[in-house]
Amino acid sequence: MIALGSNRPHQRYGGPRDVLAAALGALEDAGVEVVEQAPVLLSDAVGPSLRRYANSAAVVATSLEPPELLLLLKSIERSFGRRAGGQRWASRVLDLDVILWSGGAYAASDLIIPHPLFRIRDFVLRPAASIAAEWRDPVTHLSVRQLSARLTRKTRLRR
Repeated sequence: MIALGSNRPHQRYGGPRDVLAAALGALEDAGVEVVEQAPVLLSDAVGPSLRRYANSAAVVATSLEPPELLLLLKSIERSFGRRAGGQRWASRVLDLDVILWSGGAYAASDLIIPHPLFRIRDFVLRPAASIAAEWRDPVTHLSVRQLSARLTRKTRLRR
């Protein structure tokens, strides 16, 4: 599963929602099948950016192993104008992350699956739950639906 985010327009593709659609098209052009796409969710930025994000998620099918998929995602980000480095959590035209993988957990120096922060990010969990609610986190063994519910439930204050 891939998480997608954008909060800056692109001169060719348009606003952030259109950027996400174009990114999915770029994945398909590269031979990655987009099996299902979540609706776009608008969310406040994390960090210094003042622009709201358009976020989504997609279940994809590919024969690429995680490191190869990461290289493809970074290549697509660069083709949309993203540059390496820069301020963390700054506004960006496109952000693509591998969140979950059907092969379970994966760890390398430049890639950890499941994504280390996906369990605490509503802007990732809500779109993911809309298309893959029963997928399980291989670390906690909770479903995406359960993780989302835990994050968004209202807790009662003790008196």
